[in-house]
Amino acid sequence: MYILGIDLGGTNIAIGLCNENLEILDKDSIPTRAEREGEEIVRDMAALCKTLVTRNGLTEKDIARVGIASPGSIDDIGGIVEYSNNIRMENFPICDIFKKYFPVEKVYIANDANAAALAEDLAGAAKGSRVSLMITLGTGVGGGVIMDHKIYAGSVNSGGTELGHTVICAGGRQCTCGRRGCFEAYASATALTKATKEKMEELKIKGIPSRLFEVAEKEGKVSARTAFDAMRLGDAYGKMLVDEYIFYLAEGVTNMINIFQPDVLTIGGGVCNEKDYLMLPLLRHVDREQYTRDNKNKTKVLIAALKNDAGIIGAAGLGAN
Repeated sequence: MYILGIDLGGTNIAIGLCNENLEILDKDSIPTRAEREGEEIVRDMAALCKTLVTRNGLTEKDIARVGIASPGSIDDIGGIVEYSNNIRMENFPICDIFKKYFPVEKVYIANDANAAALAEDLAGAAKGSRVSLMITLGTGVGGGVIMDHKIYAGSVNSGGTELGHTVICAGGRQCTCGRRGCFEAYASATALTKATKEKMEELKIKGIPSRLFEVAEKEGKVSARTAFDAMRLGDAYGKMLVDEYIFYLAEGVTNMINIFQPDVLTIGGGVCNEKDYLMLPLLRHVDREQYTRDNKNKTKVLIAALKNDAGIIGAAGLGAN
């Protein structure tokens, strides 16, 4: 049995040919060119699927199912992208259109954050858990909730994906969603970059030296890594920024643990490249704050394992149960 997992992104379309254990046997990618009409994008998806199938000596008849991980609001029952601002699709019947170009009976779709969470549950750091939750730290804070190896999407198909729009500081920083004090406004990679820039501007006006400037000049930009790199060089302002970031991240993570009580909570995104510099202080704070701190069966908080392959593997896992 072979499965095709499609990770439809705003920049690239990545497709993997997987076996029934969700191991990627072969994969390829092409630019999305997201400004195009949806059907043109789907036609390219199908063409790349055919390339992978043929390259491995197979035909469409050897493919048991196809899964698609897509950004946006998804109607997984109808196989519809209800709305995506990254790709020009609105009430778009992507699964039915895909079948026109790649004749296979079973085509499934899920939001890309949910698919990544499913991948960690089925084949990654949360494998073997009954309830798992994933938080992704990037431009925003997204995520997914998995219960008994199925995606929990709620009544309007966005449950779990918008974990970042829970408030952790009432009346706090303005969030892009319109609320103030959202988890995303404090714990996304974008939030850390913005806080670093603001601190550097303050220090510049006051004429206070900091290794933040040295690191930013070397990188050629200010990023979510800047504060961590400055902290490692002994900079007090870098440490202050990192400590504040981890404090708010821990508050949000603790809230998720207290609400869902997952067996495993995984964290993904580029910030996780900081490894112990991120995780050790985060775990100390979460262990101290979580409601189940004295329970021997506490939630395990781990770095997500599948990285860039999570979308493919999660898409391939759709319809497995």
